[in-house]
Amino acid sequence: MIPIRNTVPTRYQPVVTWMLIATNCIVFLLQNSLSPVELAADFLPFFTMMFLHGGWLHLILNMWTLWVFGPTVEDRLGHGRYLAFYLACGLAASVAHFVFNPTSVVPALGASGAIAGVLGSYMRLFPLARVVVLVPIIFIPLFFEVHAFVFVGLWFLLQVLQGTVELLLPSSGGGVAWWAHIGGFVAGLVLCPLLVQSERRYRAYYPDEGVLGFDTAGRP
Repeated sequence: MIPIRNTVPTRYQPVVTWMLIATNCIVFLLQNSLSPVELAADFLPFFTMMFLHGGWLHLILNMWTLWVFGPTVEDRLGHGRYLAFYLACGLAASVAHFVFNPTSVVPALGASGAIAGVLGSYMRLFPLARVVVLVPIIFIPLFFEVHAFVFVGLWFLLQVLQGTVELLLPSSGGGVAWWAHIGGFVAGLVLCPLLVQSERRYRAYYPDEGVLGFDTAGRP
């Protein structure tokens, strides 16, 4: 299932989400211009890994997911708290990957762990919100509405299953950093209630705000 639209409206411009997407894209272009020796000369891998990507498809999928879900979480946490939250989830993802792969010599990179935290936060805040998803059947695109807890829950279950299989049947080659996703997701679930703003700090919705057919919580 490919997420196409988030039905929860926002009241503030997602400037931090835009900044994070732009930063990831700029870093990716810079990354492609460096030699292998320059890429290895990195003393802050637990932080910098969340801004590096393995290719254009990796970058596009991560940034698309952040574009769909990031604005809503940023709207509820506030710009400063959201940035701190995103970076904390990325660091938690790095730590989780290290804990479950202590002897690995394969570099880990990608914003997936931090974005997993955004998904965890979104599910915590809006479990019954509807997410519009695309399910391609051969060459026929089919669109569905599913609850956030179903979409994100299935995604998280897949990460746990794949991560468990990798522990039982370790591979010497590179692959998906499943435990980074799990670590970031758990961090998002835990940190979100601590950082979410009080409802009193939100401005009211304007009459023309919202998504047609859905209320302000993303429910039909």
